[in-house]
Amino acid sequence: KWMYILVGTAVAESVGYIVRNVLIYHTSLGLFVFMNLCLLLPPNALALFNYKTIGEVVRRSNVAAHRFWLKPKFITWFFFGSDIFSFLIQATGGSMQATESTRNAGKYIALFGLAVQLIFFACFLAITIYVKRSAAYVVSAGPKDKTGTGAKIKLMRVIIATTILLYVRSIYRVAEFADGYGGKIYGAEWAFYVFDCLAILFSFVIYILWFVGHHFPPR
Repeated sequence: KWMYILVGTAVAESVGYIVRNVLIYHTSLGLFVFMNLCLLLPPNALALFNYKTIGEVVRRSNVAAHRFWLKPKFITWFFFGSDIFSFLIQATGGSMQATESTRNAGKYIALFGLAVQLIFFACFLAITIYVKRSAAYVVSAGPKDKTGTGAKIKLMRVIIATTILLYVRSIYRVAEFADGYGGKIYGAEWAFYVFDCLAILFSFVIYILWFVGHHFPPR
């Protein structure tokens, strides 16, 4: 299930960049909307990957959850739901920006969606750090791990590093929308590839080199 999420995300992201290059020569509103969907959805899927991983660590550790935010289902589905909510707001704002009369309102709606996403990313990162520092939560040693403690450190580094990369991408998106379609940030293609494309690419590299699925053997 971990690999399915990564493969699906990689395919969608690749299609988005292909369509982005096609738009240089064939401008189309339909293709533009499709490209945005392909480039906006994958980061949410990667975030779900992280939510699911931490939720599984908590579930398998069998620690009594005295706080609702430490329940496995809450970690996975609440944060995923918040991502879908913020994505829908961003998509609404982005579509409104395609029309001159609603462009300004769409800008602020999209910014609100991105701000919501940043807030929930920060909350999830705080929970991840709590789980990392608590000895009660354990991780199974993978094929290349000598101890479960070493495996936990490695897994948490993966989740924290990729969450930070997704956070950086979201901050770039906030700056892009705040600057507007006619702004310098939106017009700088290099900024998009550095703060959006590379952030997602580095996340994939980290996931592949330190695949977390090894730490969750079937029971």
